[in-house]
Amino acid sequence: MYIRRTQTRSTASGETYFTYRLVRSERHGQKVRAVTVMNLGRHFPVPQGHWPAFCARLEELSIGQVALLPMDLTANVEAAAQRYGALLLARRGERQAAPAEAPEAAVATDVQSVDIDSLELTRPRSVGVEQVALWAMQAAGFIELLIGLGLSGPLRSLILGVIIGRMAHPASERATRRWLEQRSGLGELLGVDFEAMAENALYRASDALMRHRSTIEDALFKRVNDLFGLETTVTLYDLTNTYFEGEAAVNPKAQHGPSKEKRTDCPLVTLGLVLDGSGFVRRSECFDGNVAEGKTLEGMLRSLGAPAGALVVMDRGLAAEENLAWLREEGYRYLVVSRERERQFDSQAAIEIETAGGDPIQLQLVRDEVGGEVRLYCYSAGRAEKENAITRRFADRFEAGLQKIADNLAKPRGEKRLAKLNERLGRLKEKCRGAGQHYAIELVPDADRKKATALHFEKQPIEGSRLIHPGVYCLCSNETTWDAEKLWRTFTMLTDLEAVFRSLKSELGLRPVFHRQENRVDGHLFITVLAYQFVQVIRRHLKERGITDRWNTLREILGNQYRITATFKRTDGRTLHVRKATRAEPEALAIYQALNLNPMPGGIVKTII
Repeated sequence: MYIRRTQTRSTASGETYFTYRLVRSERHGQKVRAVTVMNLGRHFPVPQGHWPAFCARLEELSIGQVALLPMDLTANVEAAAQRYGALLLARRGERQAAPAEAPEAAVATDVQSVDIDSLELTRPRSVGVEQVALWAMQAAGFIELLIGLGLSGPLRSLILGVIIGRMAHPASERATRRWLEQRSGLGELLGVDFEAMAENALYRASDALMRHRSTIEDALFKRVNDLFGLETTVTLYDLTNTYFEGEAAVNPKAQHGPSKEKRTDCPLVTLGLVLDGSGFVRRSECFDGNVAEGKTLEGMLRSLGAPAGALVVMDRGLAAEENLAWLREEGYRYLVVSRERERQFDSQAAIEIETAGGDPIQLQLVRDEVGGEVRLYCYSAGRAEKENAITRRFADRFEAGLQKIADNLAKPRGEKRLAKLNERLGRLKEKCRGAGQHYAIELVPDADRKKATALHFEKQPIEGSRLIHPGVYCLCSNETTWDAEKLWRTFTMLTDLEAVFRSLKSELGLRPVFHRQENRVDGHLFITVLAYQFVQVIRRHLKERGITDRWNTLREILGNQYRITATFKRTDGRTLHVRKATRAEPEALAIYQALNLNPMPGGIVKTII
């Protein structure tokens, strides 16, 4: 075999360029003809000086024969030979569908005589997560949606690759490209050669998704709603943020602000999500890193077109009075964490229920007939124990600080100036996070009122504070017809939203952001949201069949299955190549059976050379 370079001209642009073909000479009677074995395209990566070595190595890989003397090949030439050798075997091979059940159920046999010692196993590529992710996309109608948007076949494959990469191997687009080329068998399942993709191909996929963002979100949620029969009467809304690696000076959304991960040293970008009560995303939006949470609600709900009368569940940060007034004017119901600072709770007027974990919680419902609202005061013993421990720790620290100041007044060289002592008291109150408000402190001055002679303090707990009512929080709603238990259980859906944010950040690579340009940052976040949607489709189906593992666990189980090429020398001197998936482990097999998937992704490809 050898490489032939051909000059050609584009009929559209008139551009002149070269294409490359792998050619083999074959004798037909008295003539020798050049037969094209494979088109190598315009961007063949092997330099001309290495073509003979490349072709020789390709022959070795095809017939499974090892040279007496090892070839001196560069890493790039060896990688190219492995890639094109695999493509050559796939094209020459006879593809068989994988059996519908476990491999042992197959009845067809193919007996061949081979030299066992010649066995070689090459090109392991993962296929477990990839097959399940493709199933979720098909179930959600995502591939048909991309076709309906008029996206080309190669661009659709790139979009599937970047989203499934986020599900299986969360990383930057550059690392995802490397994963698709070197570790994943997704290309085999799609019939695509990801190793031929251009350097910035995945960025084009991100740009295409952003151009159709609203259409994709609406259509995808509608399909998921039809698939699972979701109720859209409850709308959850919250924000989170993630940080940039670097300054991201060219991105106007990269701003310093309160970081959820305590990364105040880095600029941030904020992600807002609107979810239904089942945890599926209805709308997502990117905001500045220092955006005020309360100012984002109106725009998000207007763009969503939430139905009148829908119940909006929000955390304290969004429960500003102007937001609640707007919700009332637009006909929405709301259930929020109240911003009122004073706590109260009457255990005699409360009822007791159990959480999903079996822990008791007491609920006191108070109706405000004038304001048309209800207040739900909730007491949790577990929360009270935690808050008491926090309060005790800061109180002990505060009292120790006061005692140290008092002891120093009795020392000859101790600080006695009133101004300095007041500064110390101020710093001590700041460090102890509110503990100082429960103490009456008196600095006794001398006759000149410039120095202190003594310090007296007494603990005087403030009514309505956390010290008096630990473990109490208040919910506020204009839904006055529900009882206390229904209000509380509906609000606990918001903890599902917090779980969504944890999944986005820890399981799907939302953080950190390595991009600089605004559109690429938005694309990074949107790809992660789409990956989460398909993870939810998978987990929802599995949960209905008794499999309740987190995505990290499912990914670990499915990540153990690979497609591998086994190469044997036959007794007649020819070489047998068999490419198939490894046997699924019992846990992975249970997942495949729950989703009605074949346990041998990609089928079997046999090639005899």
